Amino acid sequence: MDFFIQNAFAEAGAPADAGFLNIIMLIVLFVVFYFLLIRPQTKRVKEHQKMVNSLAKGDEVVTNGGLLGKIISIGDNFVLVELANNLEVKVQRQAIATVMPKGTMKSTL
Repeated sequence: MDFFIQNAFAEAGAPADAGFLNIIMLIVLFVVFYFLLIRPQTKRVKEHQKMVNSLAKGDEVVTNGGLLGKIISIGDNFVLVELANNLEVKVQRQAIATVMPKGTMKSTL
């Protein structure tokens, strides 16, 4: 019967320091996640917050929705953006994705 059914032999026990190795691997995994995911994201958030705080009247901006316009007025939480002649939109300050160089609106039309 050994031909059809393989014998099941017991495996050797785990090494005594396997728990220590697992803790080290967990710490290494956390460090990798920190440097590859958490740290770059916090840097991007700080840069975006700095850009939002430095918005000024007359800046040409792109919103998160992809709208290109010029800032007409700035409030505490909202910004009034002129998209075209006589077309103004009020958006949240945090909804500003990027500040474009001056003259971008004229060069795209």
